[in-house]
Amino acid sequence: MQTVFRAISDPTRRKILGLLSERAMTIGEVTDRFDMTRPAIAKHLHILAEGDLIRVEARGRERLNHFNPDPLKNVADWIAVFDRFWDAKLDNLKHALEQGDDNEN
Repeated sequence: MQTVFRAISDPTRRKILGLLSERAMTIGEVTDRFDMTRPAIAKHLHILAEGDLIRVEARGRERLNHFNPDPLKNVADWIAVFDRFWDAKLDNLKHALEQGDDNEN
């Protein structure tokens, strides 16, 4: 999961994932959406591939980058543990606020 967290830690890579979630793109198509050089975008795509968040398909001379959401499932499952924490904290806050309202009346 560390490679996934590394990949999604950068805002540019998150934007690239957003683009690729809509459709597969070549590196040139991705580069056209950013004010960055092609080598800089290639490095971002490489890190996304290391995290298995994209898959590269060779199509003749072109290479299409496809979004792979599967690794994000592990991240979502890990975050869900903390959702339970916040649910409990918010329930406690709600209860405390309701108790405060009862005391004012």
